[in-house]
Amino acid sequence: MDDIVRQAIAKWPHVPDCFGWLGLDARGQWYMRDDATQAQGPFPQARGAVLRHEKLIDFIHRNYEADAQGRWFFQNGPQRVYVELEATPLVWRLGMDGVPVAHTSLRMPDAGECLVDETGRVYLASSAGLGLVHSLDVGLVAEAIEQGRWTPQEVQADSLPQRYGFLRSPAAAR
Repeated sequence: MDDIVRQAIAKWPHVPDCFGWLGLDARGQWYMRDDATQAQGPFPQARGAVLRHEKLIDFIHRNYEADAQGRWFFQNGPQRVYVELEATPLVWRLGMDGVPVAHTSLRMPDAGECLVDETGRVYLASSAGLGLVHSLDVGLVAEAIEQGRWTPQEVQADSLPQRYGFLRSPAAAR
């Protein structure tokens, strides 16, 4: 977390949390969801505007984490902005060296588990958290499986939030 964010939390400790305004899709893209978008329905059916501003995205990535209830959030100064997840809190890509890298630029700290759900979507779980493998990298993960790097386990997608301790919709859980 950025020092400036810690300072803002100390200065304004009672800023209300924000729900429903930020979404993360299955490809690691962020969406801003204004009142009109939220009125159209939940994320990801009503996505909102994709964020393109690189410095804002980098700021979100540096200040993105989970609370004790498994709700992922972006700490925006003194305010927590809880994130609506299309799939998982992280989206993994394989780096040039074959090491998974999250959409936040976090490198996977350990080998982790490889999971495949009933629709063929591939997930990697590590101490950093659960992440869906980006659709463009599924072939690379398949090659790694063939090489013996991971042994995929079958899993039901609906079981993932409870099994890995995250909420897809903090707004719906309020």
